Amino acid sequence: MIATKDQKFHIRRNCAYNEDIKCEWVQWATGDNSKTSLNDLTFDQANKILIQQGGSPHTPDNWAVFDKTNKKHMVIISLMRQAQWVKPHDRYGEVADMERLSKFLQSPKSPITKPLQQMEPEELERIIKALKGIVKSKYK
Repeated sequence: MIATKDQKFHIRRNCAYNEDIKCEWVQWATGDNSKTSLNDLTFDQANKILIQQGGSPHTPDNWAVFDKTNKKHMVIISLMRQAQWVKPHDRYGEVADMERLSKFLQSPKSPITKPLQQMEPEELERIIKALKGIVKSKYK
């Protein structure tokens, strides 16, 4: 995942808008002296800079962005509906509550604390297992 606009803004501000200092930070984080643009940073590299500058790391806004062509992502959506993690929608009646899933993925209760899009298949399986446990506990 690439660095967010907000991360780039904070890095610039922390450098007092000094272009040379900003370039040095980018080179340090990437380990590549040819890279000088904030656009060259990944999300994690930008967080690394922010932490070194004395700030706090940013979290992605929505960790529950899913790929409808990924079967495991669709299983997760199905389990969310079974667990009643839904919210009303004007057009579709009710839909899976992606905000709730995002908060769950960021919480210590999640077996894997990373965005859905960055998970490997075996990590997705662990999320599916956790959601199955939630569904099971709902219908005891």
